[in-house]
Amino acid sequence: MCQRGRPFLAQKERGMNMRKKVIAGNWKMNMLPNETIEYIDKLAPLVKETNNEVVLCVPYIDLFYALLTAQGTNIKIGAQNMHFENTGAYTGEVSAEMLKSIGVEYVIIGHSERRQYFNETDETVNKKIKVAFENELKPIVCVGETLEQRELGQTEEIITKQTELALDGLTPEQVENTIIAYEPIWAIGTGKTATSEQANDAIKSIRDKICQIYGQMVADRVIIQYGGSVKGTNAKELFEMSDIDGGLVGGASLKPDEFAKIVN
Repeated sequence: MCQRGRPFLAQKERGMNMRKKVIAGNWKMNMLPNETIEYIDKLAPLVKETNNEVVLCVPYIDLFYALLTAQGTNIKIGAQNMHFENTGAYTGEVSAEMLKSIGVEYVIIGHSERRQYFNETDETVNKKIKVAFENELKPIVCVGETLEQRELGQTEEIITKQTELALDGLTPEQVENTIIAYEPIWAIGTGKTATSEQANDAIKSIRDKICQIYGQMVADRVIIQYGGSVKGTNAKELFEMSDIDGGLVGGASLKPDEFAKIVN
């Protein structure tokens, strides 16, 4: 029986560790290699004491420089997308195998901008997650509703269906190791933020869906972030909510001082 909204209590009852907070920066199409090196050199000393997982998801051309500069720090490096085939005639694409070969650890899959501008679907998202696991990459899978869908009262229906389709065919262990980022589309890059209660309720819905399919143990362990205009001024309130396990941070991740505030 799934117990709505009780993951932390359930964890304590079983003596499990609390879920780790993961704070991931999504630079989108920003930062040149020299800027990447300078940024990480500035960020590293500011976040070296955190207990949270720190991830920077950078453009393809910055990956190699980011990996080199982040060596010896607690900063992990991720990509922003990948193809679901390892090789083939896919001009301009990058495979999971390629990302793994240079030491990338994380990859964002199914960001709303990929869905909106590049025809990403629930089916391709699912394919990419499976290939990510085949190549030992940790997927950060994005789900979220539009403003129209929220106003029609469809938030829970939309995000739980996206979650179910994204995770289809995965093993319980793989689901446990998938990071889900709830990103209401109406809050991405708009300056609008879901209230901490709205974000937490949506994430509880996602966790409940995972519980229904994979059981309470898996639901308690899966990390679910919030993304959508996360800033240094609202991060603490968001991250203190019962079900929010960190954030996928867009614009605010482009400034090392601001991103450090969020991480800490």
